[in-house]
Amino acid sequence: MNIEQITPKLVVEGADKAIRYYSEVFGAVLRRRDEAGGRVVFAEIGLPGGASFQLKDADEFDTDPLRLGGRGLLLTVEAGDPDRLAERMAAGGGEIVFEVADQSYGMRQGRVRDPFGHEWIVGRPIPPDAG
Repeated sequence: MNIEQITPKLVVEGADKAIRYYSEVFGAVLRRRDEAGGRVVFAEIGLPGGASFQLKDADEFDTDPLRLGGRGLLLTVEAGDPDRLAERMAAGGGEIVFEVADQSYGMRQGRVRDPFGHEWIVGRPIPPDAG
């Protein structure tokens, strides 16, 4: 059995606002958007470099993490400049949970909670010759 890919699907309150946020901070592109009853039931978001994720509006079946009182999913994004990405996420309405810093396990990482309650670890490997 081959597993081709695992794609996260974020549940948010305000999918169109989330699409704008991710477009601004990640340079994301909306690939597809479907709605029913005035709510987004499926949106595919493409990221520079080829990665993607999905999102949808919260409904009676799927609750967003803000209603649950915590994060729903912890996502890790590897970026060439995690410091700049964390700053952009915060400037767009996110909250810095942990400042980006060099970690003992060989990563430069920090954590940002986006305006929709999802937490993102932003980082990159520290080059072996850096230090």
